[in-house]
Amino acid sequence: MTKALRQMKEDIKLIDLVIELVDARIPLASRNPDIDSLASGRGRVLVLGKSDLADPGETEKWISFFSKQDIYAVAMDSRDKKSMKALRTQIDKASEKKRERDRKKGIKNRPVRALVAGIPNIGKSTLINTLAGRASAKTGNKPGVTKGKQWIRLGGDIELLDTPGLLWPKFEDKEVGFLLASVGTINEDILPREEMAIELYHRLAVKYPGRITERYGIKEDLGDAEVLTNIALKRGFLLKDSEPDIVRASRLFLDEVRGGMLGRISLEEIKNE
Repeated sequence: MTKALRQMKEDIKLIDLVIELVDARIPLASRNPDIDSLASGRGRVLVLGKSDLADPGETEKWISFFSKQDIYAVAMDSRDKKSMKALRTQIDKASEKKRERDRKKGIKNRPVRALVAGIPNIGKSTLINTLAGRASAKTGNKPGVTKGKQWIRLGGDIELLDTPGLLWPKFEDKEVGFLLASVGTINEDILPREEMAIELYHRLAVKYPGRITERYGIKEDLGDAEVLTNIALKRGFLLKDSEPDIVRASRLFLDEVRGGMLGRISLEEIKNE
């Protein structure tokens, strides 16, 4: 990661615009803490990816929050052509200052060079492929699948640079680690799966009352020791000795939360708003 950060510091010298991709369910936790200083003085677009899984009301609040920091923000579902069009509009807005500087200097037809940044496994290559309209950048489900860098010319005067995602080497904030693991951005092995499922149960019961009961037919005020047992029994997850399979229950719960089976949720809220 130190090498990747050093490389990005070199790449940023060539860049006019930084497009940062985050998870709309956890916009702050899924940002790299170095990005603000690295992108200083450049146009900024922040893409809240997987917005189709996030609480739309919370997402609108986050867009307003970032716009107050002079960051053009847009919610994106890569399957939705309208959201891709909105992203291109924001890219054009964020690039206008650079184009105006070029015009004043008499520079014509110089492309706006943009860097697509984000932590590993956040979906940068998929975003680039969708923008480019072709499989121009290698994609995958594992962190760090993008090994090198490449320029990709889009329609008009935009060039994108795909770079390896950056992730801090250790999580000093346990909450950040919990949130990243909860949405599946990082390996959940950093936290015991059962503990993470129970904590998510309690948070969702408070913020989105009724959804757990609707999905699993269980109460939403259960104690820690009862949560996974009740889910396992409701789904018929039993071990050979007829004991509830809490490991399978925890895996199911986490997968269904991440997949939107309990509805669109956001796990991070704007503080002091």
